Amino acid sequence: MLPVPNEGHRRRQKQRRRRFPWGSIATVILVVAVCVYAFTLFGDKESPENSQVNDTATQGPDDVQVGLLDESSPQNTQTANDDTDWNLVLVNYENAIPENYEPKLVEVPGGEKVDERIYDPLMEMLEAAKEGNLDQLPMVVSGYRTQKKQQQLYDDKVAGYRKEGNSQSEAEELAKQWVSVPGYSEHQIGLAVDINGAIYDLYFWLQENSYKYGFIFRYPGDKNDITGVAEEVWHYRYVGVEAATEMYEKGLCLEEYLAERQAEQ
Repeated sequence: MLPVPNEGHRRRQKQRRRRFPWGSIATVILVVAVCVYAFTLFGDKESPENSQVNDTATQGPDDVQVGLLDESSPQNTQTANDDTDWNLVLVNYENAIPENYEPKLVEVPGGEKVDERIYDPLMEMLEAAKEGNLDQLPMVVSGYRTQKKQQQLYDDKVAGYRKEGNSQSEAEELAKQWVSVPGYSEHQIGLAVDINGAIYDLYFWLQENSYKYGFIFRYPGDKNDITGVAEEVWHYRYVGVEAATEMYEKGLCLEEYLAERQAEQ
């Protein structure tokens, strides 16, 4: 865009007309500059980017949200995870409990507590599991754990291995295979339960049917190199029916499933 000539510029133009014989050319240039400037002031100011935003803003609320929010924004991502992926939060020996995580708890038969969002599917699964448990309701013997409770269990396990003659570091490594380090336990998010039955066959039933209710056999023996935990036939984790079904059909543990999801995105 050419600038608007000022008074100094006009004086220089007069000087050029007195000094050179082709003053008419300068006049043409001056006229063109004024036309360009006028078009810039009064012409269409709306850029393609502004036009796109304005068009989006005339749509409904949902469309505006999709069109205007930055999907890469950490705030937007966190909101989506809170709404849809709470059931897939990964807590293991490498991933601590999310900061300020506070589940809303509800009590199940036997006195243990779980996240209230898994109560209904859990009870449906336990009721259905009666057929593999001598028609008795399986019991949740461990649900949500506080940091203090998890620390006590871990310390007791370490002390047990120390009594067997292991060094402190050896005892801690052995203990980690059975009891998660405090702050790294699924029990502390209220989405995991340890289940006891009248007979061992209950665990076979759970392994083959828990996915129908959104639960997974969390620590199978052939995945301990990935999960970092020895086989626990009693430990089940809620992930939702869709995720549990896919993991069951593909033979994946939670870590493998989440890695596949991330690779697909």
